[in-house]
Amino acid sequence: MGARRALHFVFKVGDRARTARFYRELLGMSVLRHEEFEEGCKASCNGPYDGKWSKTMVGYGPEDNHFVAELTYNYGIGEYRLGNDFLGITLVSSQAVSNAKKMGWPLKEVTAGVFETEAPGGYKFYLEDKEQKKEDPVLKVTLGVSDLHKSVNYWSHLLGMKVYEKDEEKQRALLGYADNQ
Repeated sequence: MGARRALHFVFKVGDRARTARFYRELLGMSVLRHEEFEEGCKASCNGPYDGKWSKTMVGYGPEDNHFVAELTYNYGIGEYRLGNDFLGITLVSSQAVSNAKKMGWPLKEVTAGVFETEAPGGYKFYLEDKEQKKEDPVLKVTLGVSDLHKSVNYWSHLLGMKVYEKDEEKQRALLGYADNQ
């Protein structure tokens, strides 16, 4: 078996045109593949939507060695209510910061050199205004959980992730499959 790694994250999108523009023109991702489906997902992977839907995989390189985003669009659904589990994806990309400024896309500096922005639909991205040093600028995905101990146990023991940091007081943990992830 090859090295383990995080593969992708799924975003449900209501406005395909604005969303595509955000991922391509602001973040600098490329469309890797697009699939159309006439029936709802039989594995319930797409939620309680029974009709026609599509998924578009976008990223900074091939799916076999890059973290990518799956943009899921359910025809006829214009917006989604976000939960409290996804807190954001952090990218190291001065180019994305520059693109956002040129496009007039809202940016908020949350710490020195780190800007928060939102994709259409409200998903948060944190852009570190630094030169991209590696091929894949995705630094981390931040998730909120209701039970840190159970979640760390699940991700580390069942899925084999390494615990890099754990702070019980702040209720935070940093996990990954490898030092470069």
